[in-house]
Amino acid sequence: MRTPDVYAFALQAQGAQPAGTGPQNDVQTDFFKLLTQGGIIAEAVLVLLLIFSAVSWGVILYKFWQFSRAGRHTATFLDVFRKSSKFSEVQAVCRSLPDSPLAGLFQAGYAELNLQLRGGNPENKPPATVARPTLKSLDAVDRALLRATTVEMTKLERRVPFLATTASITPFIGLFGTVWGIMDSFQRIGVAGSSSLAVVAPGIAHALIATAAGLFAAIPAVYFYNHFTNRVKHFSAEMDDFSLEFLNIAERNFT
Repeated sequence: MRTPDVYAFALQAQGAQPAGTGPQNDVQTDFFKLLTQGGIIAEAVLVLLLIFSAVSWGVILYKFWQFSRAGRHTATFLDVFRKSSKFSEVQAVCRSLPDSPLAGLFQAGYAELNLQLRGGNPENKPPATVARPTLKSLDAVDRALLRATTVEMTKLERRVPFLATTASITPFIGLFGTVWGIMDSFQRIGVAGSSSLAVVAPGIAHALIATAAGLFAAIPAVYFYNHFTNRVKHFSAEMDDFSLEFLNIAERNFT
């Protein structure tokens, strides 16, 4: 019964290696060794690209969460607004829907209505007059809605420009890392007097890694910047429509 010895001899003859020490692990070790041989500039480029990528993904996740809440709160607000017969009822609901841009518009318009109908009284209580209240200036309500629209648009657009910055800058940072890696390879060739793979591999590896890292940071940033810009435009159109609807109601009932 010498089968195990024969099997071991066959493995040795074929150049077999124990588990965990194969060519794949050697390649991984060599790859990480290359990353540490590129010098301070090459490593700084990779770290900078990693920071841009991490921050941009944080912005992407945050904006997804923000726009998701804004969409849900806006749908709830519109349902309440179109079913309610009094502005005071809608005002009571707005506090529970802080992420809806339409709720912010309504609060601004409602505050301006109260100021005019109460003759300058800032308290948000329904007027208790017998005579039919009338607006002094519908244009003032329109201006209040425009100001509120600007405020809500600023909230929606916050941090989105960073994605555009990432998409614009990181390819050039990666290109700088590519050029630096190639220059490093030529310098090594000049020092060693040889163009063997062992000499040029660290510089070329860093050049290719910098290019890939720049694209890895830029491509998602471009895609999600366009996506979030379209979402902001959608909310802007909703705010414009709501402002017109609010002004129509105010004009019918208070002029």
